[in-house]
Amino acid sequence: MRDHPAMTGKTSRTEMTGLARALIRAVHAAGSVQLAVLRGGFKVRAKADASPVTEADTAAENIILEDLHKIAPDIPIIAEEAASRGEMPTICRRFFLVDPLDGTREFIREGTDFTVNIALVEDGAPVFGIILAPARKELWLTAAADLALHAVFDPDAPLPGWEDIPFAPITTAPAPADGLRAVASKSHMTAQTEDFLKELPVKSLLSAGSSLKFCLLAQGLADVYPRFGPTMEWDTAAGDAILRAAGGITLTTGGEPLIYGKAPQGYRNPSFIAWARPPAGGEKG
Repeated sequence: MRDHPAMTGKTSRTEMTGLARALIRAVHAAGSVQLAVLRGGFKVRAKADASPVTEADTAAENIILEDLHKIAPDIPIIAEEAASRGEMPTICRRFFLVDPLDGTREFIREGTDFTVNIALVEDGAPVFGIILAPARKELWLTAAADLALHAVFDPDAPLPGWEDIPFAPITTAPAPADGLRAVASKSHMTAQTEDFLKELPVKSLLSAGSSLKFCLLAQGLADVYPRFGPTMEWDTAAGDAILRAAGGITLTTGGEPLIYGKAPQGYRNPSFIAWARPPAGGEKG
């Protein structure tokens, strides 16, 4: 499949849909194995950076990498578990970012805020994203640069045909006149985040795990998501792509769009603020 249409140049609307169709099997299988591990019991071990990992992380990553290698064998893949073992390929202008199980701590607690994330980066920007929340039975993806979709999608059920998936377009919402709806990390709330939110007209604060925070903004269910603390590019790329396609933006604290491919920084992100709509006065965080 070396000539897969999604891999031939600047990603068009048709090519993006083709990539989404090609990856549906992978996210379905990854979500299915995660739910099976969750129900069957699992062991938790610590990686070199002391973060937790389970067999659900590694099994899901193996499924995704196998499919990506078939779909696009010439495009480098930066995947979380492989990266933790020091397997870091040299990237080019286009590369994939994979977080096979975002929200491992939530998974370990047997919560529902964990996701499967796959993104395609092009010239530093996340142009394609697909996210599955297996326990919530929800799927989000980019179908074009200006089109994000959401669907009920059950990884416990047989894999449906593409035409049978009940996709609906999603868009971000204008900031409510009576105050912003903020969303913040369930596991990584910081004093700096709290201080930032105090400077905004926030009327409500929702805690959520994993890349679901980006999805809430993309669906018009939240307005701002600040993150002051460490994240990796594979944590954010898929959600960032979906948010941008839905009308939002993710900015650094200096007001610049978050970029990807930061190999010299080990693919670490700076602090950022994700907005449902760009803030008044331009792209300033």
